[in-house]
Amino acid sequence: MDALTATLTWLDYAAVAVFGATGALAAARRKHDIVTFGFFAAVTGVGGGTLRDLLIGAPVFWVQKPAYILACLAAAMAVWVFGSGKGRMRVLLWLDALGLAAYCVVGAAKAASLGAPPFSAVVMGTLTACFGGVIRDVLAHEPSILLKREVYVTAALVGAGVFVILQMFEVAGFPAGLAGFAAALAIRSGAILKGWALPGFPGRGTPED
Repeated sequence: MDALTATLTWLDYAAVAVFGATGALAAARRKHDIVTFGFFAAVTGVGGGTLRDLLIGAPVFWVQKPAYILACLAAAMAVWVFGSGKGRMRVLLWLDALGLAAYCVVGAAKAASLGAPPFSAVVMGTLTACFGGVIRDVLAHEPSILLKREVYVTAALVGAGVFVILQMFEVAGFPAGLAGFAAALAIRSGAILKGWALPGFPGRGTPED
């Protein structure tokens, strides 16, 4: 468990930094100043984990360890220095995919470690992975990723589910986490590259249609 804890800690920092970078990239698209870069990065990076901790009654992680905010600010600075040029949207999509894959496992693992039932742990992993991106899109006045037909939440749900199910079958933490990460990233990659989407509602959208 010590090795698992260390791995999840590093994965947690990496996911926060990656999501922070997506927030800064969203600010770059709107040509905001450096302070707004940092704000977008911090809110995006820690938003999902904050919601998770509040819902499971745990101390909010970045309040206890400010290094998480510093990781977000470092990511914002990196985007400010190196983020100019073409292809920012493509970079944002892939960084978001990596962050989602990592965070769904981290969120589920933390919830499970604090005694959450398996189903609740999967839900917490999904919320952890998705909520920061929702905040980012709202702040940047971009269409929310949740409103697009591309598979997004499903990828986080599957990644968290794979991790939790493998843990229930007493698979060691590291391979279970790696499997969850790979499953989420594979599904999200398919959505980005191939446009994978779940079937839409077959009925009429509104009564007046």
